[in-house]
Amino acid sequence: MDFVCFLLSKLFIDDCPLTYTSDLAEEVYMEQPPGFVAQGESGLVCRLRRSLYGLKQSPRAWFSRFIQQTIQFFYHHNSLGQCIYLVVYVDDIVITGSDQDGIQKLKQHLFTHFQTKDLGKLKYFLGIEIAQSSSGVVLSQRKYALDILEETGMLDCKPVDTPMDPNVKLVPGQGEPLGVPGRYRRLVGKLNYLTITRPDISFPVSVVSQFLQSPCDSHWDAVIRILRYIKSTPGQGVLYENRGHTQVVGYTDADWAGSPTDRRSTSGYCVFIGGNLISWKNEAHL
Repeated sequence: MDFVCFLLSKLFIDDCPLTYTSDLAEEVYMEQPPGFVAQGESGLVCRLRRSLYGLKQSPRAWFSRFIQQTIQFFYHHNSLGQCIYLVVYVDDIVITGSDQDGIQKLKQHLFTHFQTKDLGKLKYFLGIEIAQSSSGVVLSQRKYALDILEETGMLDCKPVDTPMDPNVKLVPGQGEPLGVPGRYRRLVGKLNYLTITRPDISFPVSVVSQFLQSPCDSHWDAVIRILRYIKSTPGQGVLYENRGHTQVVGYTDADWAGSPTDRRSTSGYCVFIGGNLISWKNEAHL
């Protein structure tokens, strides 16, 4: 676990501004763009020499070129017992590992071939905030949570201590159907993304996710309850730190025919490594 915490404390991010401008393997033609039409040759088309944003081949061309260059780097670079990890999302490249010298060489290699920008230590990625320190790493989505509250007009709501009322049993068709069900679906989708760093709302969000097809006002009230709980804990997240051991511990549980409509059971689990929560899930049985 000490190694994992070390990796998390050495997260770096690079940005590649030329992501979707790689060479094309196919012949692709396009209409002359407005303002660049050759005088007297409006009937002609342009042949693309490189890919463009929006072209369906662009992601594949970029990734193929990136893989080729990284394989070339790692084929020549070898540090016994050292590791380098990369996560690529569109034009963002997250780099970590135990070989700090190798990481610097990799950054230089990427800059040479892709003109990447070194953005320093990773602090924010895909809506997830990363707070690094000598004692550990905290992953949270405070800004994302506050954005949800602001979007729904719940920034000034009265907070509650729990995300769900245990005495309320939600069923389909309970109450009046919502006039704009799309709003419910979008909000539940945002809450699902928030569960990436919020295991405390994983179960209640899974419950309200069961009524996306025909949400009613009772289901909306349950979503509002979750928002009121988030109001009291917007910065809640998961902490990863070195606790001096690497013991793997898992917990699992299930109810028995708990659904009031189809009597399906619901089960859940969570897994810890070295006292750090790394995986959790709950779902209804088929």
